[in-house]
Amino acid sequence: MRTPLLSLVIFMTTALPGAAQTPNLNNLDYAAIDTTCKPCDDFYQYSIGKWNAANPIPANQNRWGKRWAGADGNLDVLKEILEDPTLRTAEPGSSSRLISDFYWACMDTGAQDTLGAKPIDATLKRIAAIQDLRALQREIAALQKENISSALSFTAGQDPENPGQMIATLGPGMLALPDRDYYLKDDAKSKETRTRYVTHVEKLFTLAGWDTKSARDAAALVLKLETTLATERLSRVDRRDPYKTNTRVDAAKIADYAPHFDWAAYFRTMDAPYRGIVRIADTKSLKELDRELQQWTLADWKTLLEWDVIRSRARDLSTPFRTEMFDFTVKYLEGRTEAPPRWKDCANRTDELLGDALGKAYVEKVFSPAAKAKMQEMVKNILAALGDSIRALEWMTPETKQKALEKLATIHPKLGYPDKWDAYTGLEISRRDYFGDVERSVRYEKKDQLSQIGKPVDRARWNMTAPTSNAYYSPSLNDIVFPAGILVPPMFSADADDAANYGGIGVVIGHEISHGFDDQGSQYDADGRLKNWWTPEDRKRFEERAQCVVNQFENYFIEPGVAHNGKLVLGESIGDLAGARIAYLAYMKSLEGKPAPPVINGFTGEQRFFLAWGQARGDETRIEQQRLMVVTDPHPVAKFRVIGPLSNMPEFQKAFGCKESDAMVRASKSCRIW
Repeated sequence: MRTPLLSLVIFMTTALPGAAQTPNLNNLDYAAIDTTCKPCDDFYQYSIGKWNAANPIPANQNRWGKRWAGADGNLDVLKEILEDPTLRTAEPGSSSRLISDFYWACMDTGAQDTLGAKPIDATLKRIAAIQDLRALQREIAALQKENISSALSFTAGQDPENPGQMIATLGPGMLALPDRDYYLKDDAKSKETRTRYVTHVEKLFTLAGWDTKSARDAAALVLKLETTLATERLSRVDRRDPYKTNTRVDAAKIADYAPHFDWAAYFRTMDAPYRGIVRIADTKSLKELDRELQQWTLADWKTLLEWDVIRSRARDLSTPFRTEMFDFTVKYLEGRTEAPPRWKDCANRTDELLGDALGKAYVEKVFSPAAKAKMQEMVKNILAALGDSIRALEWMTPETKQKALEKLATIHPKLGYPDKWDAYTGLEISRRDYFGDVERSVRYEKKDQLSQIGKPVDRARWNMTAPTSNAYYSPSLNDIVFPAGILVPPMFSADADDAANYGGIGVVIGHEISHGFDDQGSQYDADGRLKNWWTPEDRKRFEERAQCVVNQFENYFIEPGVAHNGKLVLGESIGDLAGARIAYLAYMKSLEGKPAPPVINGFTGEQRFFLAWGQARGDETRIEQQRLMVVTDPHPVAKFRVIGPLSNMPEFQKAFGCKESDAMVRASKSCRIW
């Protein structure tokens, strides 16, 4: 099973409205440098400021930069694949035919507009006909089989204490607003957002067939019910603690937390009869669910379920539904002013639901054996550099160092694409039934996912599709994963200057490796087991150094009075800090026994390394998106991902001749962990 992220990371346009130049996506772009700014004052502005000024954020984007423009090229490749006329006549049921039929069904907005809300009518009527709590609970399970999360989420996951085994994982349902804090905070902006949200809910109910008064009443009720759900659940910071999200119980014991829910019937309805261990990700929310089953009326529950269906399927309905979803969730919350062309939505949706079929074609087109070989070499060098760094640490005892090195030795890289592709056997896709295609694809994916419960872990599975411009670390597998979609300029090019590759994708490689040793990953051992491998003294020293990073980022403000939550961004910031350092050490290691790298356009190899990171990461971000990020995103905004780690690095300061008084030198406040 893959969890496609393409829609999150390459939702771009090809054109650059108002741009003064064609985007230069080479690994290093010397014309991008803002020479009016000193590198030791603000390296973000220095490294990419001229490019950002010449390439403003397109109207349909929430952020823009060389990395995002490079990722946009992935969508162009997907379009070329999907619109290849030979796919239309490919063998029925083949990967080529599946993606072609799905894409062109998605593109047929005329057919979708003719249907309006009809595709969800049957489900809404089924909910309206519920007569008792037993039937309500069956419906909650039935909706989850269609990946509509209402009150609960249920999936397969690795057992944190037995990482070779897949177990049932139970958590709270997904809220409609981006985070629990949107329901709970009392500032003026949060109140405004809730007011806009109620209007949004009312509009969608109206589009689904409710009369004006019923829609208005339902919208007010939805906010009330969701606020209750939001109140009694773990915060994002709490969810970063793996022990707080790991309550393991026998399936028969779930009733100890929610005795008024028929769990046996729930598992049967999900087609996942199960008597083994269940991991409860949030016991607080589960206990609240039990209270809600007793306190809310049946009519309240039915309204909430109806809303969950409408909001979950609105993006696949007619133009008015899609427009309303864009106006609130994208335009208002993220700051974009235009929707992308339909083909981009459809390319993204194809990747989300048929990612292996599309990814296989993408890889054949763009990812060469030379690129994979180069990545393998870089990963090897960066792993070795972290090993050297661990051995040299002064703050860690030999006992803990040995455990850290054991874990490092078991990290498994996955590069470009998975070793096996899903053939989607039995999945029916019709060029004339887009909504049906979506529902069948979602059910196929959910069934495949739940089929893993109780089985040994399949280590060959990926959680991203091959065209995704992103990467990840899995603490339970101890894997680092780099899809082909991120292995493009400006992050990486097989024939680029080594300094640029190590400063671009090299820092990303180091970042993902370092996640195995951040505040979360460091709590898993070499086998991926949630288990302490630290001495108490070493763990205390680690946490003291981590607090330095928390303090640093809590002093980075996106606007007056609004700063990053240092604990929320701690893991990603440790990843950037350690990633930049070990990638630099690996670059230095790669030069051993070779002639010194040449000076190019006046820049040494060391300087080009840092320029590559500034240009690959240095995107501009709309203020609306920044406000969203500081509440919901464990990643800092791009500016601070550039200046944050580099201002802690003596290697950067030496490369550019910075003085202790310069802004890019933290001096006595400098943070270093790995």
